[in-house]
Amino acid sequence: MDKKTQRNHVLASLRQMTAEQYSNNSQVIVDQLMKDPAFLSAKTIGLTISAFPEVDTVKLIEKSWSAGKKVVAPKCITSNRTMDFRVFEHFNQLETVYMKLKEPIVAETTSVKPDEIDLLIVPGVVFSTQGFRIGFGGGYYDRFLANYSGQTRSLAFDRQIAMKIPVENHDLPVQGIYTESGFIDLKAVGR
Repeated sequence: MDKKTQRNHVLASLRQMTAEQYSNNSQVIVDQLMKDPAFLSAKTIGLTISAFPEVDTVKLIEKSWSAGKKVVAPKCITSNRTMDFRVFEHFNQLETVYMKLKEPIVAETTSVKPDEIDLLIVPGVVFSTQGFRIGFGGGYYDRFLANYSGQTRSLAFDRQIAMKIPVENHDLPVQGIYTESGFIDLKAVGR
């Protein structure tokens, strides 16, 4: 199955979740991440502001702020498909851009360098049990991960996990994936 077909199949499955399933499973996934030593020791967390049907990151952001962590989200630079992660301290420092994505307002936020991000929550639509992912097709995270050496995790519902996905030369795996069923530790398999 090619990436586009696999992405569309999983998105269709995700959209079948009830609001209760979505909310409850998102909470279980976020609660697990918050016990991870990589999360506990991180001073700066990088993530995207989720939109349904992605695992809800709003509570994670709020709990990270409460724990005194710096939260950074990417501003996508469409001209070269790169990302500029920026510190935001409240949700009104975000704006809705193309495809209903929420991004930091540049005039109200400050940029951080990749090496200042201790833990990066990498989004995706489909994840393999080897840590590779199919994203939304823009290649932004693939480019960013090529120059990022910190800890990586992904948050996914069980229905987003596939035994195998097509992998290209530039694809980089994440170090672990949290689902409602538990943690897939990819360091244990040499990642």
